[in-house]
Amino acid sequence: MNISAVHAVGTLIITRHEVADLLSIEKCMEAVENAFKLHAEGKALPPKILGLHVQNGGFHIKAGVMATGALSDNPGQHYYFVAKTNANFPENLKNNGLPTIQGVIVVCDANNGKLLALMDSLEITIIRTGAATGIAAKYLSRLDATIATIVGCGHQGMISLKAILKVRQLEKVYVYDIDPSRKHKFAKELADELHISIVAVDHLEMVLKESDIIVTCTPSKKYFLNKEDIRPGTFIAAVGADSEDKQELEPSLLTSGKLVVDLLEQSASIGELHHALEKGVMTRADVHAELGEIIAGRKTGRTTLEEIIIFDSTGTALQDVAAAAIVYESAISGEIGVRVDFAR
Repeated sequence: MNISAVHAVGTLIITRHEVADLLSIEKCMEAVENAFKLHAEGKALPPKILGLHVQNGGFHIKAGVMATGALSDNPGQHYYFVAKTNANFPENLKNNGLPTIQGVIVVCDANNGKLLALMDSLEITIIRTGAATGIAAKYLSRLDATIATIVGCGHQGMISLKAILKVRQLEKVYVYDIDPSRKHKFAKELADELHISIVAVDHLEMVLKESDIIVTCTPSKKYFLNKEDIRPGTFIAAVGADSEDKQELEPSLLTSGKLVVDLLEQSASIGELHHALEKGVMTRADVHAELGEIIAGRKTGRTTLEEIIIFDSTGTALQDVAAAAIVYESAISGEIGVRVDFAR
């Protein structure tokens, strides 16, 4: 790639459709896994987050800086700054037909501040979150895991299943959603696409004890996964809690085995860990590891077939940096997107 492309006049505008074409789950998983590792090794600045609540939803800004080296003649010396502003309004689809998540990602050259790109954030948020679930399953679920349950049959549930299938040979998947039409559509469409048995269920508790892997990706504000419903050896990816008021897991469930987080302080502020700390059933010291520490070999992952392991996934800005870098570099290589000169 010609490094001069980075210094081209104007800012690249990349739409959601273009992002989807440029960012595969395989590429994203590889990049996100490396981002977690770099953070654990102290090679990436700690990311930042700001959240604001409004009447029907909320906004958050996540920002991070990371070196990829892909656009530099001296690998490791080129840096991206990425800031994502997302709106999250869970009732949108029902009330006005708008997506639950809407937003934009800003990509800058962190060496000089140049505004490189603006891109739609929805597809990146979905894919990079699913990538983290797949990576966590790779390190934390049993190698012989064959049955999974997905709770929440939106885009996040779909990409989470696809990511898990990259690391585990699933034979059956149960899906549950409070909207019956969504779970039945999910089961039919993905069974045809992925050639795997997918069963929509009416009663979640009936299938949890069969499951080796459970993924929760809902906007729930009240926990629905209880300690007594989970069998030994289960891996749970708790994806939905990304603000103080969201919760999917009973706090005592987090004490039943190993708790792994994406970022400790972020999980303590807005994740499932936040609720366990508030209830006094855990302390920060009870957290087994950040996922990056396991990837980097600094902490252990799964050590027995019987232990329950929970991944508290709040979504980090480093995941956004890793994913946005792929999209930007691929757009430059393929001459995709429209350039706008905001300085004119």
